[in-house]
Amino acid sequence: MSKSVNPILLTSGLLNEVQAAAILDTSVGTLQVWRSTGRYKIPFIKIGRNVRYKRADLEAWIESRTRSTGATA
Repeated sequence: MSKSVNPILLTSGLLNEVQAAAILDTSVGTLQVWRSTGRYKIPFIKIGRNVRYKRADLEAWIESRTRSTGATA
């Protein structure tokens, strides 16, 4: 069963777990494990039982994970 995208979340800049997992190209379950174990320190927001992510935080986390080989052309 697919969750629909809430247009209010998109305009507020907050993403739900499904949207965040899609951006990170991972499953919601993996994202939940990372959050609960602290394996990756991806900032998140708790609103009641709901978890939300800021798009800018996800982009910054992706950027921090970017590596180069150090080889020069």
